[in-house]
Amino acid sequence: MRILIMGPPGAGKGTQAARIASFCEIPHISTGDIFRTEIKESSELGKKIKSYLDTGKLVPDEVTVMVIKKRLQQPDCSRGFLLDGFPRTIPQAEALDGILIGLSKNRLDLVINISVDAQVLLERLTGRRVCRNCGDTYHILYQPPQKDEICDRCGGDLYQRSDDTAETVSNRLDVYQRQTAPLLEYYQKRDIVQEVNGELSIDQVFKEIEKVIRSID
Repeated sequence: MRILIMGPPGAGKGTQAARIASFCEIPHISTGDIFRTEIKESSELGKKIKSYLDTGKLVPDEVTVMVIKKRLQQPDCSRGFLLDGFPRTIPQAEALDGILIGLSKNRLDLVINISVDAQVLLERLTGRRVCRNCGDTYHILYQPPQKDEICDRCGGDLYQRSDDTAETVSNRLDVYQRQTAPLLEYYQKRDIVQEVNGELSIDQVFKEIEKVIRSID
């Protein structure tokens, strides 16, 4: 199955995507993960990506499309895949259609859209903390570490990502509404969009997603 998971920053896409990938036995392809790897390695591409993310802007299409095309050519995508973070714009969606046709794959089967109120998103994102060492994620309200600013798993320092400050988060949400939300209309024309309430508990959200996937199968 070829799935795209959508939703604004902080909607819980990453958490649900991992569960979906396991449930469907398909690879979870996250542009965010790929980008962060490049940034951590301080590659030239990583430096370019960081300059955009630090100000809440989207990475240029040509860079993102190149990364995704390379990933979809891997053997583990032969049975399907779950896209997370791409496409974000209509031009990217059109580029994805071209990539899939070029790789002799059909178009997307399903678009799962996780919806969450903007104020809830702001609270979620500004409270997020990440371990500098192992990358584990916490939240000062919903999932605090046992010791302030210390990772439970490895004892590493926790920090707030530069794209999680209140100003940057607000900018990211604005960018999403302007550039990414119109994708829903693009895919709704194909009748493949399914809405899921992202303000439910993590388990409840996945139960709703599981129902949607089973209905497609």
